[in-house]
Amino acid sequence: MAEPVLYGAAYSVYVRIARLVLAEKGVGYRLEEVDIFAAGGPPTDYLARQPFARIPAFEHDGFRLYEAGAIARYVDEAFPGPALQPKEPRVRARMNQAISILDSYAYRSLVWEVFVERVRKPQQGSASDEAAIAAALPRARTCLRALADLAGPAPYLVDGRLSLADLHAAPIFVYFLMTPEGRAMLAEFPRLDAWWAAMAARPSLAATRSPLEAPVQA
Repeated sequence: MAEPVLYGAAYSVYVRIARLVLAEKGVGYRLEEVDIFAAGGPPTDYLARQPFARIPAFEHDGFRLYEAGAIARYVDEAFPGPALQPKEPRVRARMNQAISILDSYAYRSLVWEVFVERVRKPQQGSASDEAAIAAALPRARTCLRALADLAGPAPYLVDGRLSLADLHAAPIFVYFLMTPEGRAMLAEFPRLDAWWAAMAARPSLAATRSPLEAPVQA
């Protein structure tokens, strides 16, 4: 069976979601870097894989797929290893609800409106938009509260078992917690703070480390 290929950038939240699922399933794969922000846009051949010019895209034995959620579910179901989707309908519904919250509300607020403004813009020589950050923080707090309210028994978000919801959330929280606002806000939610401690210790997080994260201290 051919080794799966994941197309995207190592810094991307959504590429990392797919990488985390592959790592947790123990699936070997090749990451082929694609720069969608290159002058002139992504390579033309990439658009044949992902017509919306987003990342990631995926190929396995001639089967092409895009959208991180679809890739994550396919990997979980197509490969051996620990199941990452609960079988019980209500528990699976909670997992899907958490993923929808992350996609619809948390990603924009926590990553683009807080992390990018507070961390990435200064790194690139631009000033943070303090008004934008201030406006985003109430939305970010609503996201954290909603996730904390959904969370089941420790240490994971759904029913005390690692699921796709945890792997969807982790890359978003990595960036949010690179900001002082994010670290302070997480402390308001002990349930999520404990969840993050468990996630941060998983080998899959280290194996998929983003190039935007601070270097590990020796």
